[in-house]
Amino acid sequence: MEPVEAGRSRAVLAGASRRWVRGLPWALAFVLSVALLPTTIVVLTADYGLNGAVAGGLAVAQAAPLLLAVVRPLQAWYVVFLADVAGALALLSVDFEERLLWPFPPMELVGYVGLCLALGLRERRRTLVLVWLATAAANVGLGFAAPHGFGARELLFTILGGVALLLGGVLRDRYEVQRRLAEQETISEAERGRRTLLEERARIARELHDVVAHHMSVITVQADTAEYRLRALPPDVREEFTSIASTARESLGEMRRLLGVLRNEEAHGELVPQPGLAQIGQLVEATARTVGPVEFSPCEAEVPEAVGLSAYRIVQEALANVVRHAPGAATRVSLSVDGPVGDGDDPDDRAGGDGGGRGERLTVLVVNGPPPRPRDGPLEVGGTGHGLVGMRERVRLVGGTLDVGPLPAGGFRVAAHLPLTEKDFT
Repeated sequence: MEPVEAGRSRAVLAGASRRWVRGLPWALAFVLSVALLPTTIVVLTADYGLNGAVAGGLAVAQAAPLLLAVVRPLQAWYVVFLADVAGALALLSVDFEERLLWPFPPMELVGYVGLCLALGLRERRRTLVLVWLATAAANVGLGFAAPHGFGARELLFTILGGVALLLGGVLRDRYEVQRRLAEQETISEAERGRRTLLEERARIARELHDVVAHHMSVITVQADTAEYRLRALPPDVREEFTSIASTARESLGEMRRLLGVLRNEEAHGELVPQPGLAQIGQLVEATARTVGPVEFSPCEAEVPEAVGLSAYRIVQEALANVVRHAPGAATRVSLSVDGPVGDGDDPDDRAGGDGGGRGERLTVLVVNGPPPRPRDGPLEVGGTGHGLVGMRERVRLVGGTLDVGPLPAGGFRVAAHLPLTEKDFT
């Protein structure tokens, strides 16, 4: 059973969820056609005394269209209705017993009731009313030519047809109500999920603001005012405090952008310019002031914004790991654009997956040696361990490959290959 607005070529009950329900109209139509076709011929010839050829033609016109009624009930009704009226007129030419039903014999009643039920399940209320009025008009009109009188039983055609139309319409309306309720429940569930997501994002934003942003602000203020609060600071110490304040302010800026994204469901914060290859130099410089010299090989190539942002975040996370786990270690950051690859000899390609055989790509390499002094533990404790997972996700988003792991002589290596051509993003 499908909505009234559905395509008219669909079968009755085609929208049902169960297969046996969808096949039920076809089964009923087949049984009615097969049963009524010979029955109509026999009854019209044997009981009513109608000519065999005429009876055969009427039987085909009255029974065969029931198969069409499964997909086009209104068109089938036109044929069956005209055939039933024609059959009633044809019976006026023969002399049949008064006990026999006229103008519509019992087998015609059965077929017409099934047809009206199909109409009720598919057509609009206005169409059903017009069909019933046509049925009643034909029934009453033929009554004036009744050979043996006209009573209540001769109105069965109109009564039973109306009941079938009403029953089909009620079932269709009930299905429509259930379908719309199910759609509304689906929409409501989606809205609840969306509201839950927004509430969670707001909660995370509040915690980030209350905890992280507060401490970063304190660090910024303390670093900015150190040269005024602490007298006779050496120049290198003053420069160190200035660097700390600058880095803290940059972190606060990114924190505010992130909070804007979390608090705004349209994510207008994403419209803020994102860091890219041009900002990696500043990132390296800030890290060098913290852990010591960092060798940097920049790249001036124009790359897609998504690739530039991914490269920046990968370098940022790799350098953060150096600060946490190997402060003071010799570190090298390299950015380069490679030509077409595909020979499969690069171990990075083999480790990353399907990077071979692609066009130009940006290679991001961050390598650090072992720390100069062994440490009792990492500089930062209680880490989430999400850094490498985040790098892999960013590389996967742009269709690249990633190779990370410890070096034989100590230290760590991060190598990412990010495709630059549009076809590599698909």
